[in-house]
Amino acid sequence: MATATLGAAPARERPSRRLRTLRKIGLGLAGILGFLITWQLLPTLGVVDPRFFPTATETLAALGQQFRDLEFWRNVGRTMTAWGIGLVIATVLGAVLATVIGLVPFLRRATHTTVEFLRPIPSVALIPLAVLMYGYQLQAALVIIVFASFWQVFIQVLYGVADVDAVARDTARSFGLSRGSRIVNLVFPTALPYLMTGLRLAAAVALILAITAEMFIGNPGLGREIVFAQSAGNYPTVYALVIVTGVLGLLINLVFRAVERRALSWHQSIRGEEVL
Repeated sequence: MATATLGAAPARERPSRRLRTLRKIGLGLAGILGFLITWQLLPTLGVVDPRFFPTATETLAALGQQFRDLEFWRNVGRTMTAWGIGLVIATVLGAVLATVIGLVPFLRRATHTTVEFLRPIPSVALIPLAVLMYGYQLQAALVIIVFASFWQVFIQVLYGVADVDAVARDTARSFGLSRGSRIVNLVFPTALPYLMTGLRLAAAVALILAITAEMFIGNPGLGREIVFAQSAGNYPTVYALVIVTGVLGLLINLVFRAVERRALSWHQSIRGEEVL
């Protein structure tokens, strides 16, 4: 009887999980619908100037036109290419440097002031320097994308390396484990949750800076198309492209959350979420 009762518990949990999932989806759809209705009413009722704030139907119609335009998809590809290259460079540099500095107390003390000085510098302040170095090319955009994304990964991994349990570290030394073995079996599992958090944050920041670079530097992509549409007074297209950037950000966040959950399925934070 006890075995049957225990076996029936997961079966009862599945419907409740499905209900929670359906409820979450339903609330999300209701929120989107309410937002679109409010958006439609604001310019229709004259609350805002419809010349500069088109209705939701006009914007969605412009979005449909963009979807049928091959150049639009090319611009999406250009933006995502800059995003991907910048994110990969920032992740590799941030993870490697943070691991090296975090494992050597002298380096951590020596670089603390420099890190605290460089980290608050706004990435957009580097645009003139990037343009002087590389002109109006992809490399100029990568400078500010990498700079902004780097700190998200670097700081998280630095804290992760420092979070290694002292007892576990001393035990590994007493058993004569090599430095490489300690990094693989002790430092990496401890720092991995921090790395995944930093990577998810860096992915969002990299997209923001990729579009910002296209707007201010002028390299091809969605950001430059937003500026062109605004200059031509084509505001439905402006808002349509802004929606596209928002959807890209949402998709990136969902993908990296899924990757994080898969990579950290063994971690107590993810297991706790699943129980709830």
